[in-house]
Order: sequence, then structure tokens, then C-alpha cells
Amino acid sequence: MPRRSYAQYCAVSRALDALGERWTLLVVRELLTGPRRYTDLHADLPGVSTDVLASRLKEMERDGIVERRRLAPPGAAYVYELTDRGREIAPALAALARWGAAALGERRPTDALRGHWFALPLMRRLEELAGGASGLLEVALDEGAFRIRLGAAGDSAGGGAVTGAAALVPDDGAKPDARLLLDTASAVALATGDALPSPAAVHGEGPLADALRSAV
Repeated sequence: MPRRSYAQYCAVSRALDALGERWTLLVVRELLTGPRRYTDLHADLPGVSTDVLASRLKEMERDGIVERRRLAPPGAAYVYELTDRGREIAPALAALARWGAAALGERRPTDALRGHWFALPLMRRLEELAGGASGLLEVALDEGAFRIRLGAAGDSAGGGAVTGAAALVPDDGAKPDARLLLDTASAVALATGDALPSPAAVHGEGPLADALRSAV
């Protein structure tokens, strides 16, 4: 079935023609840290059917937002990753996440959760708390962890997606310069600006850990 269009000569409507379908922006969210296999995407998009996910990925390939490539042996699996044009969506998606954080409220029993879903609403806040300190920060929740390279200054930092001077990056095994341990409630409070975590939640030594510890 042909995809519907707003049929308006407008930049916003053109963007929504490509991104306005259900699940599309969430696929972008999942690819911000780098390439993902189809099975990984499906696992971290609870509620999407295999048919719908496959359809969205094909549409996003056609629109130049994602590309599919085969990993070199011994992996030899196919992965999806954002193109340069796809990564340009990151700042807009981060702004949307910050706007939506105020609507989180109490978690409902039916709400799925992955730790890395807090990355976008927290990025600017963590930048502010770091106060210009740079380095690799790992944020760990019970539902999973994500990594942000602070002070990225426009660098894609190994394939991550840049928002301001911070970049989401994959876990390549490198030791982080600081770790921030949060539960869901404290992550929401930090994202919405309602409260700061305890200094005891910051682990590590060095300028980045010290800056975060003094800020909270």
C-alpha cells in the first residue's frame, strides 16, 4: 500500500511524510548508538509486529534515513544503521524527548522500559551538570545502561549521534571516566529538573566524576 502524504509544499509536512508513521521515530531512537541487528531492534521495540518493523525499515531505507549492510566475518549478520541524513534527526528527537519528559508521570503496569530510553531526555541535563568536563559517562539503571561522550563538540565519536556537545556511543568495552547509578524515579526527576541524584550515585575518579559529584 502506498504511503500516505500530507501533499503540502512545506518542510514540516515533508519531514512528517518520512517520519510521521507509527514506530519510525522509535526506530531512529534505537539506532542512535550505532548499528543494530533486526532481532535487536525488535527486542527493544516491544509492541511492534515483525511485519510493521520490516515495512518501516524498508521505507526508511528508501528515504535515505537508514541503510542495511552486512558485517564482515565472522559475524556475517546484517545490521541497520543511520545514514548521515538519519543522524541529523538526533537534535530534534532529543528536543522532543525533553518536551515529553514532563508527561511521563507514574509508570503504568503495562509500560515497557529500557534503560537507554532515558538517554535523550537526560543528555542536555548531564551536559549541564558536567560543567564543561569531558569524558565517557555511563549511566546505569536497573533496566539497562547507556553511554554518553561529553565534550564531543560535533564529533560523531565512533558512530554515535551528536546532540550539542554530547554524543550517544555504543559500549565498546572501554572503561568509562564516570558512572552514574540511577533508579527510574531519580532518572525521571533528573530529566524533568525536579531533583538531582545523590553524590553517592556518582562513581569514578577524575575531572568528569568530580564535576558531576560536585554538581549533584
